[in-house]
Amino acid sequence: MNLISWNVNGIRAVLKKGFFDFLQKEKPDILALQEIKICEKARAKEKFAFDGYEIFWNSAERPGYSGTAALVVSSKVKSCKVHKVFSGIGIKKFDKEGRVQTLEFDKFYFVNAYFPNANHELSRLNFKLEFNNALLKYLKKLERKKPIIICGDFNVAREEIDLARPKDNIGNPGFTDEEREWADKFIKAGFVDTFRQAHKDKIQYSWWSYRFGARARNVGWRIDYFFISAKLFKYVKKAYILDKITGSDHCPVGIEIKI
Repeated sequence: MNLISWNVNGIRAVLKKGFFDFLQKEKPDILALQEIKICEKARAKEKFAFDGYEIFWNSAERPGYSGTAALVVSSKVKSCKVHKVFSGIGIKKFDKEGRVQTLEFDKFYFVNAYFPNANHELSRLNFKLEFNNALLKYLKKLERKKPIIICGDFNVAREEIDLARPKDNIGNPGFTDEEREWADKFIKAGFVDTFRQAHKDKIQYSWWSYRFGARARNVGWRIDYFFISAKLFKYVKKAYILDKITGSDHCPVGIEIKI
């Protein structure tokens, strides 16, 4: 199975920027999207069709903000059969922002997550840490039944290797001690960072600011991840970042897994 995650920074915008070419070329079995920026009411007025895929939406209540969606290939392959889909984690203040969706497959849960941004003045840092801890609790409860694959925009660079200018960004949103400590806590809870585990010293990023030509100069951050329950890592055949794909300020990240 080829699994891909992408913060598209607006579903309507990315559809005009080569999204269908990307989908046809990469052919993911599951594609998790974050920051779709379309509410349910607006969605009802537009037609979204993705040949060969079934789409599951989890929009934010607020128009033009946040939200997640997942495309699953229409296939007779048993591993791609979705049994249940859950939106949210059962806490209203997080769920109204459309940040988490869970798809249950035969052998695992697939969780698509869009973590809050701490914001420039760290005005949402406490909100983010509350979300992070609530999500971890939710995941550990799920894991009692089946192992987990979780992907998305975590909005944190865990190690200095994960951003181009670590010294300049100490204490900035996405690189605060609190966010990095939580990311370490997440790993200690039994989840594996697939890309870093597969590529110990590789420098590659998944997000670049739109300012100052950051992407052209590759002044970026790795804040988009695939984490999996430790017992699943032996089934991962490849972990990768598609940093040549444009259309958003993020690029897609993915794994190939045989399970």
